[in-house]
Amino acid sequence: MHLYIKQKVFSWGDKFTVKDETGRDRYYVEGEVFSFGKKLHIYDIHGREVAFIKQEVWSFLPRFYVFCNERQVAEIKKEFTFLFPKYTIEGLGWEIDGSFMAHDYQITQNGYPIVAIRKEWMSWGDSYELDIRDAKDEIIALAVVLTIDCVLDAQEEASNNH
Repeated sequence: MHLYIKQKVFSWGDKFTVKDETGRDRYYVEGEVFSFGKKLHIYDIHGREVAFIKQEVWSFLPRFYVFCNERQVAEIKKEFTFLFPKYTIEGLGWEIDGSFMAHDYQITQNGYPIVAIRKEWMSWGDSYELDIRDAKDEIIALAVVLTIDCVLDAQEEASNNH
């Protein structure tokens, strides 16, 4: 299964859609502007919340929690590194590797691919393509990828402001 996220549409206060390979809306994503810490809601096409992402406010390095059905399923932490960003996904047994800045990375579990993320140049405008191997991982994989993208976007914004 393939999902597409339009490049540079994301902002914590914006709303945007995630599309499937046919170009149809699959999920709606909405950020909270006026909240303590960043929060992101993912809804299905019927308006039901399928995932929720919440930032840990009192953390030295970025740390986010992913909830599905009001239950925490994952914690994504940025690790302290000097050259290249590294992330840990706790709670799922997933590992992450690749080039985050180029939007070309993969998430695996015991060597088995869960989702591959790459920049898709020839789709409906520059977008990120998520190649999710198993439909049961679709929502959590989408939430984890959105979380990593949020951390990268926040870092880019912070470095542009300095």
